[in-house]
Amino acid sequence: MPEVRIIAKNFMDMVASMPAMKLDKLYENGFICEAILRSLPPLAKKYVVQMLHIDVPVAAKLLEEWVLPDGVSKHRVAIDRLVQLRVFLEAVDRKNEKTYKVNPTFQRSLQKLLVQGGTLPRESMPSNITVRLPTLENLEAYALQQWECFLLQLISPSQVEKPLNISSSLMKVFQRRILSHRDKEAPKLTESGFQFLLMDTNAQLWYIIREYISNSEERGVEAAELISFMLELSFHVIGEAYSINTLTDFQSNIINDLADLGLVKLQQGRKGSWFIPTKLATNLSMSLSDSSSRKQGFVVVETNFRVYAYSTSKLHCEILRLFSKVEYQLPNLIVGAITKESLYNAFENGITADQIVSFLQQNAHPRVAERVPSVPENVTDQIRLWEADLNRVEMTEAYYYDEFPSRDVFEGACDCAREWNGLLWEDSKKMHMVVKTEVHPYVRDFLRRQK
Repeated sequence: MPEVRIIAKNFMDMVASMPAMKLDKLYENGFICEAILRSLPPLAKKYVVQMLHIDVPVAAKLLEEWVLPDGVSKHRVAIDRLVQLRVFLEAVDRKNEKTYKVNPTFQRSLQKLLVQGGTLPRESMPSNITVRLPTLENLEAYALQQWECFLLQLISPSQVEKPLNISSSLMKVFQRRILSHRDKEAPKLTESGFQFLLMDTNAQLWYIIREYISNSEERGVEAAELISFMLELSFHVIGEAYSINTLTDFQSNIINDLADLGLVKLQQGRKGSWFIPTKLATNLSMSLSDSSSRKQGFVVVETNFRVYAYSTSKLHCEILRLFSKVEYQLPNLIVGAITKESLYNAFENGITADQIVSFLQQNAHPRVAERVPSVPENVTDQIRLWEADLNRVEMTEAYYYDEFPSRDVFEGACDCAREWNGLLWEDSKKMHMVVKTEVHPYVRDFLRRQK
């Protein structure tokens, strides 16, 4: 069964893939440099700090002496990451030995930030202007609600009561790899789309942001400026209000899009309007593994394969339908069962057993999340066994031969197929055989020569 995986890159992967000139331009912003420093592996951070005030190239051999013998692999990972991000510039000296030097633009910006301190282009608004700001709990609930509404509109627009104001062109960008569009047919989820829905919130966010940035130039937006503004946004304080008037026209348009995704909340007052960053926005400069934003679980799986989801979300119901049979839905409870048929349907759509098990474990209800394991072993084992049942038979395109004129011709054809490693099956009594498609032309030519 073919397996399709979506790689949800983080910002640092995007930054590393940018051209050198754009990357150096990006490093003129001290906050970008700080975000890069935060994202680096611990050993890479140490190298940057140690070499920040060294203006001459340092020999690669000297850097290797800074680590113990058992840290060589970590050293290579750190150096590779620094070179990918152009934080370190690699060169060869007169003795033909490899050297490393901190990128001068990155070096100046980070030195300035550390010595003089950094201030954001905008200050939070005073409390006498912004009244009734949402609490952190309400803000997190708003972000989750907006994100779920966006996902539901992405995969099933008819289920959304209040559609978001996302333009149709931008929605098509997000749907491009998730939905397949055919003439006179309703859009259907692709294999990547099914897998996308089973990702955790942070992985889904990275995927959508990646698509948003990757296609920015098609909308007339410079990708470097977009990355710069979003990383800058990650340094704002959760729950604080920032005036819309401090934004450029370009940034205002981006903020409106991010509000639809739940990264910021927009509010209007008598003396102006402002945006409030949510936890999703402040996590942008972190890696997937570092992000602590995890939604509370809602699924309970019993040993009899029954599934109870304590949720009012239509999105959760649609996700559970991907691999289970939903029997009925109450105002705050979804009841279903994991069956062989429902899982076979999931496997045919490109979802793997590991993805289903991972989803159930990550979304386990708090009452069962503390158990080890949180999902009964007999359930997880059976899910994997049912997947293995489908993988027992491997489909191979082939050609079937019969009615050979003589046994000599039959044996000669078998030998020809064997020479090309393409004989799949033979019945010497009835003189039948099956060969691989790519070997068929050679066997056909052999038979023609025998006539």
